[in-house]
Amino acid sequence: MKEEKPISVEKVQTKEQLDTVFGIREEVFVIEQEVDPSEEYDEFEDISLHFLAKSDGEPAGTARWRFTDKGVKLERFAVLKSKRGKGVGYALVNAVVEDIKLNPDAKGKKLYLHAQLDAMPLYAKFGFRQVGDMFEECNIKHFKMELYL
Repeated sequence: MKEEKPISVEKVQTKEQLDTVFGIREEVFVIEQEVDPSEEYDEFEDISLHFLAKSDGEPAGTARWRFTDKGVKLERFAVLKSKRGKGVGYALVNAVVEDIKLNPDAKGKKLYLHAQLDAMPLYAKFGFRQVGDMFEECNIKHFKMELYL
């Protein structure tokens, strides 16, 4: 029996890592969820802090965060289908929130995200609360969720 390696999450530092992140987003959002590529990749890629999760040493998921005029936005959470239900999403949310806590510029700012319906329970585990009405983004139902650290 193969020993399982724990899930690791690292901050993206290299172009190779970023290419892996974009590959995961391509598979999850563009192919699986049929998001238009022009909607998926945006002008915020360069100013966002990207994260890469690995499970068994293999790329498994990704996320990013950035400052906006409304606070700190967490976004682009994606876990490969074969890696879902194994704690990758939890590890990603945890790593991103912990990284934000370490950033002095984030102190006192609101954290927010646009959660797909099936991901809401995950974010709720970290204290995120639903705000406002359901809306559609890229033909996918979402709720805004917020957290104050």
